[in-house]
Amino acid sequence: MTRHIRYDAWSRADGRTRREADGSTAWTSPWCEPGFAFTELVASWSVTTPRRTWVEIAAQARGSRVWHELGQWSSGARPARRTSVTGDPEVETDVWRPAAAALGYRLRVRLHGSTPELHRIGAVVTAGKVRGTTSSPLRQRERVIDVPRLSQMTWKEVGGRGWCSPTSVSMVLCHAGTLPPATDTGSIDVAQAARLVHDPAWKGTGNWSFNSAWAASLAGNAFITRLHDLRDAERFIDAGLPLVASVAYPTGSLRGAPTRATDGHLVVIRGFTAAGGVVTNDPAAPTERSVRRTYDRGDFERAWLQGSGGTVYVVHRDDQPLPSGSRGAW
Repeated sequence: MTRHIRYDAWSRADGRTRREADGSTAWTSPWCEPGFAFTELVASWSVTTPRRTWVEIAAQARGSRVWHELGQWSSGARPARRTSVTGDPEVETDVWRPAAAALGYRLRVRLHGSTPELHRIGAVVTAGKVRGTTSSPLRQRERVIDVPRLSQMTWKEVGGRGWCSPTSVSMVLCHAGTLPPATDTGSIDVAQAARLVHDPAWKGTGNWSFNSAWAASLAGNAFITRLHDLRDAERFIDAGLPLVASVAYPTGSLRGAPTRATDGHLVVIRGFTAAGGVVTNDPAAPTERSVRRTYDRGDFERAWLQGSGGTVYVVHRDDQPLPSGSRGAW
């Protein structure tokens, strides 16, 4: 089956808002029909949640009356409410997998409190198998973005071994110039970043949607999508935009990696060699100096496509346009 990917997003003005009996405000997106029957959906959003306010995100399949809750979110180190939701067999933390492939969907945001503000919400839907062969390079020249290096292992004594996602997002935010330093010396507090995306239900900091929501609050724009292959990622590098990519791989299959195997890990794609090798910042490296890693194109593409379906976080400022050639993925 051909691989299908479609990302769509809306602002608050695009949907319908109504007051609910419990006093919350519910915003509902238009129905979205991506043109294929999808089997997975990942949502991402940008909201402002002042103190004591939060939002609930849910999705509904076309033809169904059931809403599937995808998470409760509020920002800050002491959120009013932030957690993924358990108990729905179709939802695994940040991914909705409809029991039957769905032809359409809509999203709902419930805003609790008087002042939360929805700026943008979107979702990527996918169906079909990822490509099984290594993609050919889009360009035969080296392009590497200067992205600051951070190692999660610097913080291993206080939990950093599990902080690959907030560490990777911190690196991209530093590149965008939108992550304030923690001290006057310019150092970045990865522990603080971890607190800002922690998901108590998942018991960790790897919730894709939560990391994207935090990034959006600082950079202005952030969303989750899936790419067809590394040629799509090269387009972002050509546009000057590093990506946070989700990978998973068995023992020894990503040669040169600081971690021999993983069932889920986040790294920054920061460039490509002239031969198509993938230049990354891998936060699992033991020191900041050793964070930069260049991986074989085939090794990395398999770990990324087979490990997460090609999932990336796209983080950018308003003055950083997205590249052309999206094929529906952005």
